[in-house]
Amino acid sequence: MEERDPGKIFSKRVKAGKRTYFFDVRSTRSNDYYVTITESRRFQQGDGFTYEKHKMFLYKEDFQKFIEALQETVEHVKTELMPDFDFSQYETREEEFGGTDLKWD
Repeated sequence: MEERDPGKIFSKRVKAGKRTYFFDVRSTRSNDYYVTITESRRFQQGDGFTYEKHKMFLYKEDFQKFIEALQETVEHVKTELMPDFDFSQYETREEEFGGTDLKWD
């Protein structure tokens, strides 16, 4: 029988090579909401695999500041550090491999 996390309201998985990112909406006991962002990386270990996970907690009062900082950071890379790089090649790749609905611009 599959065990379900009672605090999890919504989940979005983004596969990225050996990494997978999980964006989860969770609820507190007092019916407040927050987001967890988990990076899971797969490593070969013997005949099987092991996973290393890193998790961030993002609370509602920080949503807007987080989104603005992320957008500004990505835009800086695209316009200042790599202005001639064609980032659209990744959009095509995502579509080929059943990509994500998440967009950074």
